[in-house]
Amino acid sequence: MDGLVRKKTKKVYAVQFKLDTIQFILNTGASYSDTAIHFNMNNPSLIARWMKAFRKQGTEGLEPKSKGRPSMSNKSDNQKKKKEKKITREKELERENELLRLENAYLKKLKAFRENPTAFHEKHKQSWHSNSKKQDSD
Repeated sequence: MDGLVRKKTKKVYAVQFKLDTIQFILNTGASYSDTAIHFNMNNPSLIARWMKAFRKQGTEGLEPKSKGRPSMSNKSDNQKKKKEKKITREKELERENELLRLENAYLKKLKAFRENPTAFHEKHKQSWHSNSKKQDSD
């Protein structure tokens, strides 16, 4: 009868108790209801959850999980670390992008020089002469 009475407070079961109930089911082949009666529990579905967690994660799945909202100090530290990693990754990508632009511009000029070396020199001579004339007039 004690197993059928609804409890007012939530009871936290020890890992060893959970293992005992699971071992009882595995050894005897009893149903969840029979196991709940045997261990004076009123919730056979709780035993089913324990069994599922045990099959997925082993005894680690039966250990109690932390309740409530995580503390803000840990959260802010994790966010700062992620932000720092993101910034460094972002800067790394910007640097790589800049290097690729420079390489692309260099290759374009090299290609233009190979196609017509005299035109390249004439263009630069003209700009040099025009710059020197500007300086003379100043």
